[in-house]
Amino acid sequence: MLGDHSGLPADRALLSQAPKAGLSCKMVLQAVGKVLRKSKAKPNGKKPAAEEKKVYLEPEYTKSRITDFGFKELVVLPREIDLNEWLASNTTTFFHHVNLQYSTISEFCTGEACQTMAVCNTQYYWYDERGKKVKCTAPQYVDFVMSSVQKLVTDEDVFPTKYGREFPSSFESLVKKICRYLFHVLAHIYSAHFKETLALELHGHLNTLYVHFILFAREFNLLDPKETAVMDDLTEVLCSGGGSGDGAGGGAGAQNHVKER
Repeated sequence: MLGDHSGLPADRALLSQAPKAGLSCKMVLQAVGKVLRKSKAKPNGKKPAAEEKKVYLEPEYTKSRITDFGFKELVVLPREIDLNEWLASNTTTFFHHVNLQYSTISEFCTGEACQTMAVCNTQYYWYDERGKKVKCTAPQYVDFVMSSVQKLVTDEDVFPTKYGREFPSSFESLVKKICRYLFHVLAHIYSAHFKETLALELHGHLNTLYVHFILFAREFNLLDPKETAVMDDLTEVLCSGGGSGDGAGGGAGAQNHVKER
């Protein structure tokens, strides 16, 4: 049998003994029930949690947008525009929009409600400046993200705004890092707070932001497909059915174990 049967010998001994004076039938039945319950238990003594239905994949919600504009054309680098300037402008804009979108549900994203920064079966950890892995609640993680990104986009040495200033050689890798963090926040909103977003009637804004962000990241290879795989089902629906004509490809099925990043 699969369960942890450390308590079985005592129970079986009890059942094998001749009934003592005062030992009621009820007590015997309770001991039998205890044995049966243990034999049916999983190795950890707990039943696996049933996977929650992904409400954000419902057709009535995925079709909601605040505009039908073709984002695939919008994200393309315009002529006569420097690539780094285009990346800087859009990355800063996405940061502000994701921050604003999260702020609409921040009162529901508490340390008690979101004890880990989780998206479906994936759990994210923050890494400090020394590279130390830090386990934190979702609101703490988002605060780390927004604070660190704010620091980067306002740093003239990283995101120069004055004429003649050069972008650092590490600029593209920093943009990729920012996009990865922003993706985590968007994915958490869908995974943990879509019902609140629906109640606020802001799912159209969220879908529009997600499509624009994902298509931009694809255009310039800013996100690793392995990083975004956790939301492939949503990306497939929104980005292929939202007028972009660009499928997500490789929508992986949900798995029953928790991944860490």
